[in-house]
Amino acid sequence: MKRILSNRFIPLKYKLMASYFVFSLLPVIVVGSISYNASVKAIQQQTENNLQGTLIQIRENIVYKQEDVKRLSEQLYKDYNLQIKLLRLKEGWSSYETTTNYLIPTLESIMKMNRYNVLLEVYISNEAIPEVYGNRDPDIDHVNDPNRFDLLHFSRLDNTLWYKNLQIPVTTFGYDYVWEQVDTDARFNQFSLIRRWIDFNSGKNIGLFRTVVNISDLLDVVDHNKIGAESSLFVYDDSGKQLKYSSNSSGNSGDGVTLRSLKNIAKNDQYLRLEEEIPDLNWKLVALIPNSILLEKSKIVKQITIIVCLISASLLFVMGIFISRYFSSRVNRIVKSMNAVRSGDFNQRIEFHSKDEFAQIANAFNRMGKDIDRLIEEVYVANLQKKEAELEALQSQINPHFLYNTLSSISRLAQFGEMDKLHQMVMGLAKFYRLTLNEGRTIINVSNELEQVQTYMEIQKIKYRERLEVIYDFEPEVHKYTTIKLILQPFVENVLIHAWYGDHIGIKVAANRENGMIVFRIIDNGVGIDKNTLDQITNRNGVQVGYGIRNVDERIKLQYGGNYGVTLYSRPGIGTTVQITIPEIATGLESKFIV
Repeated sequence: MKRILSNRFIPLKYKLMASYFVFSLLPVIVVGSISYNASVKAIQQQTENNLQGTLIQIRENIVYKQEDVKRLSEQLYKDYNLQIKLLRLKEGWSSYETTTNYLIPTLESIMKMNRYNVLLEVYISNEAIPEVYGNRDPDIDHVNDPNRFDLLHFSRLDNTLWYKNLQIPVTTFGYDYVWEQVDTDARFNQFSLIRRWIDFNSGKNIGLFRTVVNISDLLDVVDHNKIGAESSLFVYDDSGKQLKYSSNSSGNSGDGVTLRSLKNIAKNDQYLRLEEEIPDLNWKLVALIPNSILLEKSKIVKQITIIVCLISASLLFVMGIFISRYFSSRVNRIVKSMNAVRSGDFNQRIEFHSKDEFAQIANAFNRMGKDIDRLIEEVYVANLQKKEAELEALQSQINPHFLYNTLSSISRLAQFGEMDKLHQMVMGLAKFYRLTLNEGRTIINVSNELEQVQTYMEIQKIKYRERLEVIYDFEPEVHKYTTIKLILQPFVENVLIHAWYGDHIGIKVAANRENGMIVFRIIDNGVGIDKNTLDQITNRNGVQVGYGIRNVDERIKLQYGGNYGVTLYSRPGIGTTVQITIPEIATGLESKFIV
C-alpha cells in the first residue's frame, strides 16, 4: 500500500471519467456554436415570415372590406325580378308603384345592412322610372349621409367627363367593374366601385352602379402595432401617392414619404422592407421594420444557448462518473431494452443464460412488458366500445318530429284532392327514411347525406311552395368522402321552424373541401339569433337551449375528435350560418379512422 501511494496510483475509473469529460465537452462547444448560429438565422427568417404573414392578413382585411362594398351592388345586380320590372315598366302608375313598393324598399334594405358609410348611385336606362335623390351639391360630402342612395337616369352621364373617360373591362356577367377615383372622390379622399348592370337574358346594358366609400374606412385596419410598436406602415396608390401612414413616431415624419424613398431607406441594412399589393385597387401596402426587432430574439437565444451548454456540460460530467463506475455490457442491454419499451415497443425481450441477479431482472422485465401490452390492448378496446355506445345513444336521440307534420300535410293534400303532390310527398318521405335508415349504418357517403337533405327539402317545397327558396352549392370532390349520417337535416329543419322572416325564407346548403376538412354550411336569410340565445346554445352547462345543435356537435366530436363539430354565426335581422366540419376520410377508409 505504501508503494502504491508513493507512486501516486490513479484508478482507471478516474481516467475514463476525465477522458470522457474532455471529449464530450468539445462537441458540446462545437454543437452549441453551430446551433446558436443556425437558431439565429432560423429565428430571423421565422420572424420575417411572421411579419410577412401579418402584412398579408392586413391586406386580406382590406380586400374583405372591398368585397363588402362590392356585395352592396351585387345584391341589386343579381336581383332577376328587379331586372324584369325595370325592363318591362312603362310610364304611368305601374312605374310609380314599382318604384315606391319594390325598388326603393329594396335599396333601403340593402343600405341598412351595409356596415360602412357609403353613397350608392344607381343609374338606370329606363327613364319611365322616376328619379329619387337628395341634395347633390358637389361641394358637400354625401358619403357620410346615413343610408344615402340616389336613383338617377342614365342620361345624366352623357355629358359627364368622368364617365366618358371611364374604362370598365367587359367580361362575364358579374365581373364588369372597376375601382376608380372619379368626380369629387379626390377632393373628399374617397374611392368609387363602378360596375355595369347587364340584362341576364339579352346581355344589354340596363344601367350603372357607383358605390362611393371613404378611403379611411377601407384602410382603418392599417395599424403599425400589428407589425411591431417601432414599425411603420404605408399605403400608396398606383401613381405612388401616399394614402395612409401609421407609426408611433412623434409628429408626422412619415407623411409624404414616397415609395422610392422607402426603397433607399431599406438599403442601409437598418430596416427590413416588406410589401404586398392590394388587388383591384392596385395599391401597395408597405411595412418598414427596424432590424432591431429581428435581432431582439437573437439575444435571448444566445443566453439560452450558453445556459444549455453549461447544463449539458454538467450533465455529461455526472454521466461520466456514473458510466465509469457502472460500465457493463449487460447494463447497456437492459438500458437499450428499456428505452425500446419507453418508445412503445412492448414486444422487446431480454435473454440472459446466467442464474444471477441480471437473469432475475430480465425475467421481471419480460413479464412486465407482456402485462403492459395486454393491459393497453384491453383499455383501448374498452374505450373504443364505450365511444361507439355513446355515439349510438346520441344517434338514437334524434327526434324526427317532422314525420308528424309531413303526415298532416299528406292528409291535407288528400282532402283537397291534390293527388300528384300527395304522391310526390309520399315518395319523398319513403326515400327520406330509406336514406335515414341506411341499413343501420352510422357512417355513410357524403353523397347520401346530401341526397337525404335534398329529399327533405323537396318534401318541404311541396308544403311551403313558393315561400321557400333553396340553393345548393356542392363541390363535386366531396362525394368521394364519408360522414356520419343526419348532420344536415336537423339544421334545415330548425330554419323552417324558427327562422321565418315574413312569409318567405331562403336557404343555401353548401359542401366544400377546405384544408383537409369537409365543410358543410347551412345559410339562411331569416330572423337570426340574438347574442343571449346564441350563448345559451353554445353553453353546455347553462340553460338547455338548442338540443338538436348540441346533439349533432357531440356526435361529430365522439366520432372524429374535439377539433371538429358545429359552429354558429348569426346576426338578428340578417340570418344565420351553421358551419359543420368533419375530416376528409375517403370511402372505404372509414374503418381505419382512430377515434
